[in-house]
Amino acid sequence: MLKAAPSYAFNPQGDGKGKKVLILGGGLCGMTTAYELTKLGYSCTILEARDRVGGRCWSVRKGSHNTETGLPKQTAQLDDGQYFNAGPSRIPHHHELTLHYCKELGVPLQIYNNVNEGAYYFSEGKGPLSNQKIKVREVHNDMRGYMSELLHKSISQDKLDLALSKDDIEKVLEYLRAEGGLDIDNLYKASARRGYTVAPSTGNQAGKVAEAHRLADLISSGLTDPDFYNVAEYTYELQMTMFQAVGGMDKIATALEKKVGTLIKKGAEVTSIINTDAGVKVSYTDTTGKQEASADICICTIPLTVLSNLNHNFSSDVSRAIDYASYIATGKIGLQFKRRFWEEDEQIYGGITHTNNDLTQIFYPSNDYQSNKGVLLGYYNFNDKAIKTGNLSLIDREKLALEKGALIHPQYLKEFEKSFSVSWHKTPCSLGGWALYTSETRESMYKALLKPDKQVYFAGEHMTYLNAWMAGAFESARSVVTEVNNRLSEQRGEYKKVDK
Repeated sequence: MLKAAPSYAFNPQGDGKGKKVLILGGGLCGMTTAYELTKLGYSCTILEARDRVGGRCWSVRKGSHNTETGLPKQTAQLDDGQYFNAGPSRIPHHHELTLHYCKELGVPLQIYNNVNEGAYYFSEGKGPLSNQKIKVREVHNDMRGYMSELLHKSISQDKLDLALSKDDIEKVLEYLRAEGGLDIDNLYKASARRGYTVAPSTGNQAGKVAEAHRLADLISSGLTDPDFYNVAEYTYELQMTMFQAVGGMDKIATALEKKVGTLIKKGAEVTSIINTDAGVKVSYTDTTGKQEASADICICTIPLTVLSNLNHNFSSDVSRAIDYASYIATGKIGLQFKRRFWEEDEQIYGGITHTNNDLTQIFYPSNDYQSNKGVLLGYYNFNDKAIKTGNLSLIDREKLALEKGALIHPQYLKEFEKSFSVSWHKTPCSLGGWALYTSETRESMYKALLKPDKQVYFAGEHMTYLNAWMAGAFESARSVVTEVNNRLSEQRGEYKKVDK
């Protein structure tokens, strides 16, 4: 029933023959930029510091490696066929350009289950419901019921000043009865909506529904705190339906590499970017030593936190914007288990368990259901919790994930096999998960980077309002391709403005 991904027509006109474009960064934005520019005849070279493409679009699998600042090199020992997405893991149904490129590049997609009422809320604390796992559906339906009951009482007793007719008020009351599952007396009592303690079966086994959690207990146990309610049901980008690439999100990067792989120099770490009268000159180091490349135009997709450490001759406004850029601290850990106990024992297929401790979230895989083994995300945290976790040694991160996770799933300690953790803010070529802006920095620093600094253009998710999403990389790539092609076409005297 989902409409097909649109063609998303993109047909800039021009002949780029004879023009060189140097692209810094072999992530999704950099490779997509090269992919589109080469269609127009431009000569492109991509400099990528890592020995792999994709940037933060990275799926950890057997043999994957990463070296964070202050920590030893880490190499994944996951079994063949096991993986987890260390970077982006979800594609919203309304990110049409991402869906378009998956279709154009032949990357198959599958449903990503982002919302699972059978997962848990776990609140550490001293409340009556603290330190125990509570089904998401129990909290949702209990709170929905109590809030509907309170509002029903207010409306039915004329306690609210509503500009509604008598008939309209009755319709609102009917809605609240249905929304909250209120009984004949318009009170909230537990129902099958929140699940069974004994499932319905044959004969006289009608099933048993537990009593609802008391409203006061839910509140005092912290289960109504923002830790739990700032979640997928309400966030635009996280609303179902969502997708993922079959076999790992790095399949998207791999598909792009097949198109532009001959243009990529891996292990090429940029050290300086200098605008010249005739173009741009970039210095970098590789396995053979110091190197230099020049081009007519440079498109820089390097994260701003990394770019701030490089030598350049940008204008003061651009330099200030780069130096004051802010990226989120975030980290993930993948835990491989001998068996998929979350499915076998607890019937959890995909979705997220939310906590108020340092784990923040546990993600259950939305792939390979009912197979023998699996990798779940033992934590996905942000800001202070991510900094705290990132400062731990690799083995202590694993211990934290197992200790806190075992409070929810005691099977952890018996079934655990291997782990691999990533703190993006400590990963040298990223230095953060994604760009963060305030309304003030959007007006100042962000706008300073929207225009090219002479021959250098800036691109990437940080140059969009789609921060943290692959869509930001794709949209930025198309935007910068349009700008560069319009500029060079004008110089050639064949200018015909084409919007992205």
